[in-house]
Amino acid sequence: MADTREPDKAMRALDRLVGTWDLTGDATGTISYRWLPGGFFLVQEGELDLFGHHNTFTEIIGRERLFGGEPGAEITSRTYTAEGDTLDYTYELVGDTLTIWGGPRGSEAHFTGTFNDAGTVLNGEWIWPGGGYQVTSTRRPG
Repeated sequence: MADTREPDKAMRALDRLVGTWDLTGDATGTISYRWLPGGFFLVQEGELDLFGHHNTFTEIIGRERLFGGEPGAEITSRTYTAEGDTLDYTYELVGDTLTIWGGPRGSEAHFTGTFNDAGTVLNGEWIWPGGGYQVTSTRRPG
C-alpha cells in the first residue's frame, strides 16, 4: 500500500511566510522562506544585522518524525548559523499572531508578531531575560 501522508493544517498555515521579506527596525536584513518538496518542511534562509553583528543562517521548520514514528506534537526547527551555532525553536501560528519560542514552548525567549490584514507585513518583538528587539518584516512583491 502506498504512503499517502500529507502535511497537516498547522504546518501548511505557515505558507503565509513563503517569499522574501525585508527586515527593518532594530534588526535589518533579508529573509526568505520556501517549501521543501512534499510540503512537510519550510526552509528559512537569511542575513541580518543586529546590534552591530552580522548573522547568516539557514533554518529547517517542521514536525520531527523519527524512523517509524508519528509526527511530533510541536512544529519545531533547527537553525544553522555561519558561525557554527545550532539554535532550536518552537513555532505556533494562531490567527494572525506568530509566536516563535527560543527552545520549547513557553520559553522566556520568544518572538511574538502580528500580520497585517493583507499578510504583507509582520510586526513583532523578540524578548528574552535582559533584552530584546523590535522588527518589522515586509514581504517583497512577487
